[in-house]
Amino acid sequence: MKLRTYFVLANAVSIAVLLICLFISYSEMLLTQAQFVWLASVTGVVGLFSVFLHFILTKPIEKSLRLLTDETRQIAAGTFNAEVPLIGPSEFQTLARQFNDMSANLQASFERIRSAEQNRRELVANVSHDLRTPLASIQSYVEALQDEVVVKDDYTFKQYLATIQLETVRLAGLIHDLFELSRLEAGAEPFEPEPCDLDSLILQKLQSVALTIEQKRLHVDVSIPDRMPPVNIMPFKIQRVFANLLENAIRHSPDGGKLTICAEPHREHFIQVSIKDEGEGIPHGQQAAIFDRFYRIDPSRSRQSGGAGLGLAIAKSIIRLHRGDIGVESEAGGGSRFWFTLPVYSKPS
Repeated sequence: MKLRTYFVLANAVSIAVLLICLFISYSEMLLTQAQFVWLASVTGVVGLFSVFLHFILTKPIEKSLRLLTDETRQIAAGTFNAEVPLIGPSEFQTLARQFNDMSANLQASFERIRSAEQNRRELVANVSHDLRTPLASIQSYVEALQDEVVVKDDYTFKQYLATIQLETVRLAGLIHDLFELSRLEAGAEPFEPEPCDLDSLILQKLQSVALTIEQKRLHVDVSIPDRMPPVNIMPFKIQRVFANLLENAIRHSPDGGKLTICAEPHREHFIQVSIKDEGEGIPHGQQAAIFDRFYRIDPSRSRQSGGAGLGLAIAKSIIRLHRGDIGVESEAGGGSRFWFTLPVYSKPS
């Protein structure tokens, strides 16, 4: 039995019981026949009108329930983009509104699941590709050594061993990067910040790449305020972020180009660090994906020249661990400016 039929039938039964009681009461009131007929007629008409009115007023309730039922069928079938109209009594409108919110949340959840599955497939494909190349190289050189192809040539023999060692180091680096990135994204990396002066961290890294800068004849302009407040960071992690951005800027800068490194206050209780180069720049359509895992602007670049595509993804996760932001401003042919923000250290009260 439908709910609306149940409501109307219940109303009709209650009205019928009431009419019977009224008719019995009328018969005991010593009314004339005309008075009895008149009262009975009015009571009957009022009872029928009540049943009809109940039938009309329950229609919006039935429609609301029917629409909700149809939407639950669509959700069961995997469709989440439909929306229930807000009709009927206020309680049913509230139910419909909450149902729409639930449907939207389910849609967003399944989109995230689909995206995660797609990312997982891409991750497996990229990892397989980046592992296959050095493994194939190691295998070929080992087979050559086993076949004693170069055993009589001491120079070539040492070259083969050096190549095997280099490829092994690259494999270890890729595995380490994957492990670190997985820990950062899973929230398993402990956050133990301490006060640190950014100027010393920046200068230390510049000293470590001084030879590369000299070889490319780069001009480096560093702008840091004299009284820069300390930041609340894990120095080793932030040094890795800065090193990644600096090495990328050096790699993409033309010989004789200019690097601009700047640290300045940014918003309240934050410091922004930026590195600007005069390289080829990044097309606007690719800037949103530049911090994705294994993303390369030029997919043809090998690991030797462009890395595995994990450095910026790790940098993004480290900055987020510090509750900061990271981004890039660039134009094709106009250089790039990478920046990140870090919280200022405040003494515990």
